[in-house]
Amino acid sequence: MQIRATILLAEDDNSLAFMLKDSLEDEGYKVVHCADGQTAIDTFQKDKFDLCILDIMMPNKDGYTVAKKIRQKSDVIPILFLTTKNLEDDKLKGYDLGADDFISKPFSLKELLRKIEVFLKRSKKKHSENFDDYRIGSIIYSPVNLVVITPTTKFELTSKESELLNFLCDNKNQVVKREEALLNVWGKDDYFLGRSMDVFIARLRKYLKEDENVKIETIHGVGYRFIVPE
Repeated sequence: MQIRATILLAEDDNSLAFMLKDSLEDEGYKVVHCADGQTAIDTFQKDKFDLCILDIMMPNKDGYTVAKKIRQKSDVIPILFLTTKNLEDDKLKGYDLGADDFISKPFSLKELLRKIEVFLKRSKKKHSENFDDYRIGSIIYSPVNLVVITPTTKFELTSKESELLNFLCDNKNQVVKREEALLNVWGKDDYFLGRSMDVFIARLRKYLKEDENVKIETIHGVGYRFIVPE
């Protein structure tokens, strides 16, 4: 059977890990299991992976720390968190670190498989796209290099900041709905992602504020308008 993708699974519950590894391998995935956070970090540094599934609560570095290390090396590899927590602060922290989604225990294997397929497709699309630089007033935005260059400063972007700015640039000078932005950038629309998106919008405003003619306008109850001089 041809390997569909290689997955890093970081989970300290050996029974759950064995079940997941066995089930995912039956679906054609190669799965490398790590029982603690530090081993996951070391393994990720040595090998190539297409997607990472991380438990949040693990010994020797938690899932958040592992995700941060992964994002330092790659902005496009999907990260799915396995969690027993549903607290708002935990989810916001995970999304800010670059997580793509959360899966709450207990979960169905069918749900997990569907999420894996969706995020692998999105990741493949990101790898294949060639983005030209955008000129935003007096500012240059380079999607390939993940940077915003103003007349005086250069800002390095995270993957999600870049994806959100891509979406705004592609829809400049028109109203875009919040749910449309969430679906295009994060793949779904929910409360926690909406709160996280507000943080990202605030960051983008900071990066772009040097040009007073460029604005991300909030349309209350609807969404945003990215105002860029023609």
